[in-house]
Amino acid sequence: MARSTDAQRAERLNAAHSLLARGTGMAEAVLSLSRRFGLSRRQAYRYLQEALAIGHAVPLVAPSVPITLKMPANVVHDVRAYSVISGLTLSEIVTRAITAFLAAVRGHG
Repeated sequence: MARSTDAQRAERLNAAHSLLARGTGMAEAVLSLSRRFGLSRRQAYRYLQEALAIGHAVPLVAPSVPITLKMPANVVHDVRAYSVISGLTLSEIVTRAITAFLAAVRGHG
């Protein structure tokens, strides 16, 4: 069975948190999560336990989509080198760079 995505995990944790915050009993919350997301009762219970431990809703994560970019070889080399040094993935580096660029452009337009 495939692991859930970060977005699915956040949605399930937030649903678990919401049920617990409303005072729903553990057994009822397990059944509710199990039915809503097609989870086993054991999986639903684990989400409830994690939601209890966290104690608050978690931010939703936007799903990632693959894209293909053409970049100069020297830029790719530098980004890969920075990835090794920083411990960040190439996707994280490119996402941060584009996000910063767009914020700057929007601030000047």
